[in-house]
Amino acid sequence: MLGFLKHPIVFSVQINMNLVVLTVVGLLSRLWALSYPRAVVFDEVYYGQFLSLYMKRIFFVDDSGPPFGHLLLAFGGYLGGFDGNFLWNRIGAEYNPTVPVWALRLLPALAGALCVPLAYQILVELHYSHFVAFGAALLFLLENSLITQSRLMLLESILIFFILLAVLSYLKFYNLQKQRSEWFHCYLFIDCCIHRVKYMGLFTYILLLAIAGVHSWQLIGDQNLPNVSSKVPCVCIMSLLCHLLARGLALVILPVAIYLSFFYIHLALLYRSGPHDQIMSSAFQASLEGGLARITQGQPLEVAYGSQITLRNILGKPMPCWLHSHKNTYPIRYENGRGSSHQQQVTCYPFKDVNNWWIVKDPGMQQLVVSNPPRPVRHGSIVQLVHGITTRYLNTHDVAAPLSPHSQEISCYIDYNISMVAQNLWRVEIVNRDSDTDVWKTILSEVRLVHVNTSAVLKLSGASLPEWGYRQLEIIGEKISKGYHQSMLWNVEEHRYGKSQEQKEREVELHSPTQISISQNLSFMAKFTELQWKILTLKNEDTEHKYSSSPLEWITLDTNIAYWFHSTSGAQIHLLGNIVTWMSANAATAAYVALFLWYLLRRRRNICDIPEEAWCQWVSAGGLCVGGWAMNYLPFFLMEKTLFLYHYLPALTFQILLIPVVLQHTSEYLCRSRLSKSMHSALVVAWFSSVYLTYHTFRPLTYGKPPLTKSQLQDLRWKDSWDILISKH
Repeated sequence: MLGFLKHPIVFSVQINMNLVVLTVVGLLSRLWALSYPRAVVFDEVYYGQFLSLYMKRIFFVDDSGPPFGHLLLAFGGYLGGFDGNFLWNRIGAEYNPTVPVWALRLLPALAGALCVPLAYQILVELHYSHFVAFGAALLFLLENSLITQSRLMLLESILIFFILLAVLSYLKFYNLQKQRSEWFHCYLFIDCCIHRVKYMGLFTYILLLAIAGVHSWQLIGDQNLPNVSSKVPCVCIMSLLCHLLARGLALVILPVAIYLSFFYIHLALLYRSGPHDQIMSSAFQASLEGGLARITQGQPLEVAYGSQITLRNILGKPMPCWLHSHKNTYPIRYENGRGSSHQQQVTCYPFKDVNNWWIVKDPGMQQLVVSNPPRPVRHGSIVQLVHGITTRYLNTHDVAAPLSPHSQEISCYIDYNISMVAQNLWRVEIVNRDSDTDVWKTILSEVRLVHVNTSAVLKLSGASLPEWGYRQLEIIGEKISKGYHQSMLWNVEEHRYGKSQEQKEREVELHSPTQISISQNLSFMAKFTELQWKILTLKNEDTEHKYSSSPLEWITLDTNIAYWFHSTSGAQIHLLGNIVTWMSANAATAAYVALFLWYLLRRRRNICDIPEEAWCQWVSAGGLCVGGWAMNYLPFFLMEKTLFLYHYLPALTFQILLIPVVLQHTSEYLCRSRLSKSMHSALVVAWFSSVYLTYHTFRPLTYGKPPLTKSQLQDLRWKDSWDILISKH
């Protein structure tokens, strides 16, 4: 104890006042009057719906990205006590007093505010002066578009925060890589922030992987790394392997694990059935509380001869549908003059209906009930499918389908006492079987039905029939081919064991609900795989939007988005950038590329205009900033989706970081005389003043107050393409 007292514990704390000031000012700029306006602003109507579903534990699918961003918004709602009871039906709808608007917008605002000190730290880690880093942070602080996007219940500010945090984490790790005591902390830091809020963040993730790959290649030849210079080959190799494996762990393995963990939380929270689960498989739907799980509760697992079933197509596009028939027949002749079999129509119907029920019949027996004990149908079994209501057999023959003349028509056979005989034998092929003796199972088995006589496969074409077919989807018989396209795969969704041999009693039975139980417990990985595939392949119908724009309009700020408008006062909020900053960012990018190519050509001739250390710093900063801008901007030219100005904001953040880098470089290496340096400093001060004045001028459109007069709004229309809302009254 006395020895302990002789050596007191001393704590030393270093506080970077620049960071403190920037953080405080950033918080003030984003949190001021955060509850204003108390109305649904633009895409809040979209994210608010998901927020309510989270609060009510109802499953949903969003194709914009992983669930992490939605989880954060839901966490804000949970902290504020939001119960999910608000109808997000239109932009501009007033929030009722029970909606905690401040709490719902808090996390995006905090993320936007923290982007300001992050910008400062990134340039410090790139070895630029604190003065230059402070300038970059101020540009973030005064960027109107970033402020607007941060103050609403939207995901872009959270996305940008994690992008910048990922960049900063990697730079910190790279700068500390020789201090092995710091590695574990840095790797955890990288891993926690590399996770993306939207799939747009994947562009930055790829950039960091590319930079890490370059650094790993350089690491192999780094003789100054501890143990790499060792004369013992084994020590050298093991040291390099540890470095490379640690990078793989931090940048690949752990991010994948965290990605899966957020989906696990997402699926654990959303355990109730809702409108979105209709696009999921029957097995997925049956795993949710209510909905299909309630309908199919207690169904027998094994399909047997005499089973009454509904068959759902696995594809689910353009919408989920079930094999269906009705008493109407195909027209004798189609509009183009082709003839048909005039047999009973078979379609795929996107709604649950009694005409979706079919009976699995043994071709060698007449009975349409399940025997005791039941005789299960196995892979390779030959069956007949009898339509439950009309008792006609599923049939196909060498007659062209109504909309797909290259394929066979599918019908239910009507005996017209002519030479066209019934061809109604089908072979059951279980695609996801474990063995050739597998039994056809309810919900779990994906089957292909192959016509015995012609080898045609029962398939959904996806085309909509004309009025005579009630606009239902066409079913065809397609000659067997290699592979299993989802359009030719079916699963049994609803299932009961038939008990009534008489048709009238059977019709009553078909109209009654199923009440037998089967537990459908999908594993997490099965649910994750299906949900991930749906997210990646789900395509919403792209419709023209008044404020949609093209990538070419973003870079010159030729577009804006009117987020909110108050009908009485005329107050309004617009997503509109600080045009001085945007044009300066474009100029900085062009200047960097030009200087980089000039230096590169000169260095090829062994002419070094700047010191080697400055060249490495110049290349590193440009690779990150220009590379980040290009990776987050150019891919949008290849996307076929409705695009908006806010899609450009991640790319813009990298451009803004580049502005002070170029300004410092021109001051240090292009301004040779004291006079030119003084002129450069004066121009920078004047330019920065214009940035602030532009921010202040458009501040009423950023925060939505104070309301402006008609003439004041006219004065803010600096470009004819800007849609500033001006009342006609």
